[in-house]
Amino acid sequence: MAEDYYKTLGVRRGSTQDEIQKAYLELARKYHPDMNPDDKTAKKKFQEVQAAFDVLSDAEKREMYDRYGSSFETMGPGGPTGSTTWGAGPGGFQGEAFDFSELFGQGVGQQPRGGFGNIFEQFRRAGGQGGPKRTQRGADLKHELQIPFNTAVMGGEAQITLQRATGKTETIAVKIPQGIADGKKIRVRGQGEPGPRGSTAGDILLTIRVAPHPYFQRRGNHLHIKVPVTIAEAASGAKIDVPTPSGTVALSVPAGCSSGMKLRIKGHGVSPKSGPPGDLLAEIQVTLPKDLSDADRKLLDEVGRRYPENPRDKLQW
Repeated sequence: MAEDYYKTLGVRRGSTQDEIQKAYLELARKYHPDMNPDDKTAKKKFQEVQAAFDVLSDAEKREMYDRYGSSFETMGPGGPTGSTTWGAGPGGFQGEAFDFSELFGQGVGQQPRGGFGNIFEQFRRAGGQGGPKRTQRGADLKHELQIPFNTAVMGGEAQITLQRATGKTETIAVKIPQGIADGKKIRVRGQGEPGPRGSTAGDILLTIRVAPHPYFQRRGNHLHIKVPVTIAEAASGAKIDVPTPSGTVALSVPAGCSSGMKLRIKGHGVSPKSGPPGDLLAEIQVTLPKDLSDADRKLLDEVGRRYPENPRDKLQW
């Protein structure tokens, strides 16, 4: 067996249990003898991987290994006992911890019952025969999920598609809480990697990414929108309809308003699950007709001469 168990699994010495388990699952799939019938070295590599995992996945064994190296089992009563041994038996690859005739129900090299995904379920059941029970949970999975702007504000449901270690594709529904912000995380419990030897499965950690909206922007719990108005509406004042997350509201535009004026609609922003709702800030944008006639242009010029104001007189570098 290789003496450096960390090197065998391809992990660093300070790796977490989740990292060790993930590396083990990948290597076990890669070198399993039944998955490599033409590779005579696969069985030996699989043994080395399993031996390394048996030590590094057990807190007591790992501590002794880190202290004394691969000879830790000779350290007397303080060292862990019940180490796994392996050998070749009739009818297939067998050992004290695993009986592969039980795993597969047929000879080595044949397809296991139920597909490859059943192998690791059998690993967990077999693990209690020759060693201490595993108490660590399965590895967490990390994903990013982009959701529509409206869903982030109003809440709802989204779906993620995962490809499991077994090769199976699975779609999971995720509840999106109302008012969630970009970059926040959602924990989907029990949907991560299965736990070793029957222990609790890990979780899925989702980082939420909110897609932009063509008209609305979010700043904290406030929503911002640019609202176009005509020259007549800006000059004389008007009531205009403005869409909000809770429905359309009538907004009073004061007479004589200019582009850039912001009007506040209280309580029509983002309403988080806890805390007061934000506001909607409507920024006025005065728009000109696309095709002004010569007569209309002269009329606007006349208005400009009657009110000779310089709207840029306060601009400075």
